[in-house]
Amino acid sequence: MTILDRRLHAHRPDLADARLEGKVKAERFTAGTPARIGAPVADVHSAPRHDAGMDTQFLHGDAVRVFEHREGWAWVQAERDGYVGYVNAHTLADTDFTPTHRVTAQRSFVYPEPELKKPAIAAHSMGAAVCVSEIVENRGTQYMLLASGGAMVAGHLQPLDAYHEDYVTVAETFLHTPYLWGGTSGFGMDCSGLVQLSMRMAGKSVLRDTDMQADSIGMLIGPAGTVLQRGDLVFWKGHVAIMLDHAMMLHANGNTMTVARELLSDAIERIERLYGRPTHYRRP
Repeated sequence: MTILDRRLHAHRPDLADARLEGKVKAERFTAGTPARIGAPVADVHSAPRHDAGMDTQFLHGDAVRVFEHREGWAWVQAERDGYVGYVNAHTLADTDFTPTHRVTAQRSFVYPEPELKKPAIAAHSMGAAVCVSEIVENRGTQYMLLASGGAMVAGHLQPLDAYHEDYVTVAETFLHTPYLWGGTSGFGMDCSGLVQLSMRMAGKSVLRDTDMQADSIGMLIGPAGTVLQRGDLVFWKGHVAIMLDHAMMLHANGNTMTVARELLSDAIERIERLYGRPTHYRRP
């Protein structure tokens, strides 16, 4: 049998995705059932325990396939990037909905009604998808009413088919966002999460983890004699940064514990002492 990456293929000795039958060994196969994330952010764990490592996060409206429900946990795979893991079952939506709009602000509040002075009842990250039922105006501010209840400022939402032209400009809006291992949202993100979410907002679907991105995004360039340009990606073992120009880069990093700007030359010198020099340079 072929060894398949468990991050991208749902298989365990006792249960596996029916699409993998004949490719992996399992006691039982299931097609799973479709669902969506109903919480603002769903932490995705490597095992069905709260103390298990958080590998990634899914955002509100993300479509998933559920292979198992057990003891308050759901074993799922994201339709968007194929990532497999365990989420708290309470983060799944109670009822199915079809998203119409995507959040474009770094973070945006949900109000109980179209009134910004009301206490917020939730907050969504950029990239979250919601279903809008109506647009209303209150004191000069437009709001979009959500089919699930509540209202959001219309200026923070765009139709699902509207994308930003430059993913780097999107990434720059996350400057100073806290670093969070496994994070993929405006509330906290890691290096590959910054790349994935920024590209997603520009209509480019990429894989989640650094090693996956290093093998799949764009084309391999340099590094010998290559002049880097805005949008190029620099990879180290377990880390990635986005070039803002030929010399300055942006990355979510554990050194500042934020999304920060740093000279590439300084980063290479600093990181080399612990993790070595860059391994890949890629141009999306």
